[in-house]
Amino acid sequence: MTDCECLPKCPFFHDKMSNMPSMAEILKQRYCHAGWKTCARHRVFMEFGSASVPFDLFPNENERADMLLLELRV
Repeated sequence: MTDCECLPKCPFFHDKMSNMPSMAEILKQRYCHAGWKTCARHRVFMEFGSASVPFDLFPNENERADMLLLELRV
């Protein structure tokens, strides 16, 4: 599987996680290199664009992404 197209410019990893490199690497392995289709950030990005992705949305916050997607669809 290929890497997520958002990884090179993902503000979550380049800004929010810059002070937690070990945790960032774990999340990257799980969501950016292997399972980007399950990344909460990527799901919002694909449907509504990068401007709709909250800065503090973690890749594993799929319940929050579900709620956000419902709100944005209305």
